[in-house]
Amino acid sequence: MTQENAQETYYGLPGFWFERADTEPDDVFYEHPRMVAHIDEATMAAVTEFYREFIPADASVLDLMSSWISHLPEEVPRSRTAGLGMNAQELAANPQLSEWCVQDLNQNPRLPYADASFDRALIVVSIQYLVQPVEVLQSVLASLKPGGAIAICMSHRLFPTKAIAAFQGMERDDKMKLVGYCLRQAGFDEIAFHDRSPLGADPLWVMTGIRPTA
Repeated sequence: MTQENAQETYYGLPGFWFERADTEPDDVFYEHPRMVAHIDEATMAAVTEFYREFIPADASVLDLMSSWISHLPEEVPRSRTAGLGMNAQELAANPQLSEWCVQDLNQNPRLPYADASFDRALIVVSIQYLVQPVEVLQSVLASLKPGGAIAICMSHRLFPTKAIAAFQGMERDDKMKLVGYCLRQAGFDEIAFHDRSPLGADPLWVMTGIRPTA
């Protein structure tokens, strides 16, 4: 990295935090489906339990960076469940989605949804792969109804070549501060941290934020 590049910033943060070892387009990395779970079974259950509290009945839900499983509670009805991810086969195999589309958010951070379309937005163990998280979260904010909320679930696992540098060198609290900062820069209010880590399993850390009503 040149001295000039080392001084570049992203919303006031060091620019190199958002660089990745593998700069090949993401559609190459995600070309083949991965029908696997990326966190422990107990941690997946903890995600579902959090969603029982977070998602109201009959809500319209946006599952961002989605795959073949969405961890949504089966007994809670939803009016719409839209999934956006990187692999068509994974998304087509997800029985909880009512609709889905493929989009590389690192190439185009603007979501293909009308403003004020959703009550809730979800990101599960994927925020660490975004090189433009603020722009993506700005588009999420616009897609949420006033008073709508986002939940960003995180753990300690990642693909090291695809995760941004910040998530590979920071401890938990600093990672949560970084995600909270990006949420604030995107315009979210009432940002909060929730530790829902099950005993003896992968940790589960959740950051939430709300689209202001005015």
